[in-house]
Amino acid sequence: SRDWSSDVCSSDLMNISLQTQRKEQILGAALTVLVSNGYEKSRMDDVVKLSKLSKGTLYWYYKSKKEMYLDLVDFWVHRYSVTLNYIVEEDAPPSQQLKDLFQYFIDQYESDPQPFKALTEFWSMAQKENDFREKLQKVYTNFLELIEDTINRGVQSGEFKNLDVRMTALSIMVNIESINWFTLFEVHGVSAKEYIHTITDFILSGILKKH
Repeated sequence: SRDWSSDVCSSDLMNISLQTQRKEQILGAALTVLVSNGYEKSRMDDVVKLSKLSKGTLYWYYKSKKEMYLDLVDFWVHRYSVTLNYIVEEDAPPSQQLKDLFQYFIDQYESDPQPFKALTEFWSMAQKENDFREKLQKVYTNFLELIEDTINRGVQSGEFKNLDVRMTALSIMVNIESINWFTLFEVHGVSAKEYIHTITDFILSGILKKH
């Protein structure tokens, strides 16, 4: 006899895969529109045109521009989190994990600066819209805790000095976020990569225990 349940499961998986593909198509277009026009001047019609999907399809997934761009934050957080969690779980000294964190973000910036440019728009929206502020607050709180955990492991293992973990983690996070500064201004003679490598050395030299 035929196993109808396998057909149903296969169909469900195909639908989920198609939905994921459609959402990525929409959010990819939404990111481009946001970077080009800014949040205030971004329109759903622009996303429809760029994504090459119908207006009905777009509104089936997202009822409003705000809902779409809040989901865009989640999309990029999830994409980055996979690698970030891998970095801090790898079998390497905490100092190397921090280096790898800095390196990961600069690699992402050099391969695709658009999400970093979009982040400056989200910062602006966080000042005006409570939903964006709460969303980014949660993102940065989770990121700060990830860095704190790494520093704590370094302190406990004796690799790092006995220091103010929260203050050190905040300093590291702010310096990683400073990559966004390079999306706004041109710094003659200094590249984002050179800056990040230099600041990484500064920070590590300040927290490593001298032997």
